[in-house]
Amino acid sequence: MADDADLAAHAAGGHESLLDRLPMRDENGDVRREFVEKVSAAIRSADAGLLRAIVGELHEADLGDLIEALDPEDRPRLVELTGPDFHFSALNEVDEAVREEILEELEPATVAEGVRELDSDDAVELLEGLDHEDQAEILDKLPRSERVAIERSLFYPENSAGRRMQTEVITVPPDWTVGHAIDYMRDTPDLPDRFYEIYAVDSAQHWQGAVSLDVLLRARRPVPIADLIDENRRRVSAMDDQEEVARFFGKYNLVAAPVVDTENRLVGVITIDDVVDVIEEEADEDLKALGGVTSDEELSDSVWTIATGRFNWLLVNLATAFLASSVLGLFEGQLEKMVALAVLAPIVASQGGNAATQTMTVAVRALATRELGPNNALRVVSREALVGFVNGLGFAVITGVAAVAWFRIPGLGIVIGLAMLCNLVAGALGGILIPMVLERVKADPAVASGTFVTTVTDVVGFFSFLGIATLWFGLK
Repeated sequence: MADDADLAAHAAGGHESLLDRLPMRDENGDVRREFVEKVSAAIRSADAGLLRAIVGELHEADLGDLIEALDPEDRPRLVELTGPDFHFSALNEVDEAVREEILEELEPATVAEGVRELDSDDAVELLEGLDHEDQAEILDKLPRSERVAIERSLFYPENSAGRRMQTEVITVPPDWTVGHAIDYMRDTPDLPDRFYEIYAVDSAQHWQGAVSLDVLLRARRPVPIADLIDENRRRVSAMDDQEEVARFFGKYNLVAAPVVDTENRLVGVITIDDVVDVIEEEADEDLKALGGVTSDEELSDSVWTIATGRFNWLLVNLATAFLASSVLGLFEGQLEKMVALAVLAPIVASQGGNAATQTMTVAVRALATRELGPNNALRVVSREALVGFVNGLGFAVITGVAAVAWFRIPGLGIVIGLAMLCNLVAGALGGILIPMVLERVKADPAVASGTFVTTVTDVVGFFSFLGIATLWFGLK
């Protein structure tokens, strides 16, 4: 293991990298605490040479993990000490709260220099979380051409293709030859780092078509680009929602897609790495929404921020819980006469809630992926109702036998069995119909479904069980 003497020797240039002596990650893929401590020690001793050596060897994703593992006060110091060797794209790999804290501590000129080294889509991602004043202060320090490109992307709506696209694209006139295009790409120094196709445009940047690199490289040099372009190449609008773009990529197996504006002018390109980020973000957002957690909550947030973000939804849940409990109040006399009813009622409600959650999870996901729509809605709803009925019959027998064995009251088994059947069918219907209704009224089914579905199963469960018990035993 590297010690302080190793650090000093490395700073003097006489030893191999700290990464060679002490791997960053352990066997589980987690960042080693010892590695973080050595980096922290180098930061506090202002050992810029060692830090540059470390930062220069790390992938941006690994550097992001290292930044999150450091103490908050060490993070901006790492950026300052490593200077031009720091990859600002690593800040897009950390929680938004961590990124904003670091950017607020850095000088605008420092951030501007880092932004200049980024692709436009990464630069937009880095800056979009800042307030307008901070954005303007950083953008003012960029050359005009770079500033205009970033400002144009920031102008598009949040979560749109225009925000996600990379503005650096390779465009050629359709009257060029293959040889001319290849020579142009060889001689031009500021091409995108990675690209999969080139685009033909007219003098006003209007879309003409695309040429994939494999098609280009197989063609003879004298062949005109116009003979190779695919005019029907699938493309997206800058105003399209990023989730729709991700679905578009998956449906047509795309690696890249050109982005055009409302006048069919080429404004950028979206590549598969951007789409993977979108898929992860949307999945994360849906998962949080199902639990009643705001989409912007991060592990690095403060206790107060998290508590206030969750409070409102918990308050809604409390209100619906009082509504479900009020059903019990309608049967107060019956509960006093037969204690078994009070013991068993929560079982019926809980089982219905669990069944509804299963259906709701499938429904919300199917709506998000457009697998559930008007064409198959009736069939899917009918199927879920039958699933609830079949499971209801099974659990009616199980809970009925258990109730009789527990309380030695024969009729109680029939009562809880009928209630269990009713509630599982109600849970299945509520689990799919409520998300569908919310989707129809333009509300996010992932956000609101859970509370409504739970309320339905609680109310139906309590009411059906206690109502059937009242009728069966003649309780007054």
